[in-house]
Amino acid sequence: MKIKEIYDLAVDLGKRYDVRGDYLNQLLQQEWNKYEKTTGEDREYYDRELLKNPFSDTRVLVGGNEDINTILCGIDMETPEILLADRLREKGQEIDMVLAHHPEGKAYAALYDVMKVQADMMEQAGVPINIAEGIMSSRISEVERMILPYNHQRAVDAARLLNIPFMCVHSPADNLVNRFLQNWFDNNLYSTLEDVVNLLHSLPEYDAARRMKAGPQIIVGEKNRRAGRIFIKMTGGTSGALKTYENLAAAGIGTVICMHMPEKHRQAAKDNHINVIIAGHMASDSLGMNLLLDELEVRGVKIIPCSGLIRVKRTREERAAYM
Repeated sequence: MKIKEIYDLAVDLGKRYDVRGDYLNQLLQQEWNKYEKTTGEDREYYDRELLKNPFSDTRVLVGGNEDINTILCGIDMETPEILLADRLREKGQEIDMVLAHHPEGKAYAALYDVMKVQADMMEQAGVPINIAEGIMSSRISEVERMILPYNHQRAVDAARLLNIPFMCVHSPADNLVNRFLQNWFDNNLYSTLEDVVNLLHSLPEYDAARRMKAGPQIIVGEKNRRAGRIFIKMTGGTSGALKTYENLAAAGIGTVICMHMPEKHRQAAKDNHINVIIAGHMASDSLGMNLLLDELEVRGVKIIPCSGLIRVKRTREERAAYM
């Protein structure tokens, strides 16, 4: 496959399984309308990828239109992993591209922009969209300010200097795991938090993480508590707003399942009597990436996993059952 084909496939899958559905097309049209009004410097510096790709955290960072047969892929692919790719090449291992899940470079600098989807996720749970967008607005601005001083280009510069094509796929993969887990729980019986954890353990990524002492954990609630309605939070860039939990409680959510949660958010969930299960960061990211990587492998691309990626292969029928 060409790099562009891999990129386009990732974006297309991200769109297909985005919780916003048809509204995503309206957002892309709004982006076109905005672009057409730009002139001068504003047009020169406009990120034209946004006209077809609504995920600002997913980009080709180094490379053009190279043929890709073998990918070194992991969750965090930074300068050490770029050097690892170069070292493996020296030892005779074919590596045509490095693929990261977590964003790097300009994709990380614009991470805040993908957080808007969290308002739509809350709306699906029963929170009015005006409230959901309102409580997310200040949190998005906070994240934008937080990542401003970061050295975004370190890993990108390393890949460029070593002439290694480099790409990151964040929100599209997170959309895949979000859809998979939502359907997984919709199609399996559970009552208590222990039942929910056991359902996670039955998936190979979470089983493997459990063996590495990084498996699912109940951080708010007790295992014999009833789960109630489950809210899957596996996409949306990073943690949302503190006020999310009081609004989810008012909407009837009993349990949040997520990859990770700051301590202030854990306390806010506890204060609003919402159970919280941390499914596991690397395991959850691995599940999302695996659903993408399976699509690449059937197209002839070889995957070398590293950096936290728990590689599990599924057949097309196994993927379709919960997508």
